Amino acid sequence: MNNIFQFTNQLSEQEIFETILNSKNVKIERIISTGQTTAEDTWYDQEEDEWVILLQGQATLLFFDNSSIHLKAGDYLLIKAHQKHRVTYTSFNPPCIWLAIHGNL
Repeated sequence: MNNIFQFTNQLSEQEIFETILNSKNVKIERIISTGQTTAEDTWYDQEEDEWVILLQGQATLLFFDNSSIHLKAGDYLLIKAHQKHRVTYTSFNPPCIWLAIHGNL
């Protein structure tokens, strides 16, 4: 048994991506962010939908259309495939714990 809030790795300056489940149709991962953001000249443009919930911390996402959303613990959203976005803020204390589900949702 595992616990989504316990860290097996030391927190560092790098985001931590841990795959929980990876099958033909879906990938579930835990992401731990400690202040990391997406580079200003970079946009995520994913091939699959991503449903994400922020379990701990706070974060801000910016979309290509210049809209943004601030997330706090418990907030979730669906980012459709090819909906360009980037992360402009993640809290350090507490660290952000994300649960992301990727697939054709």
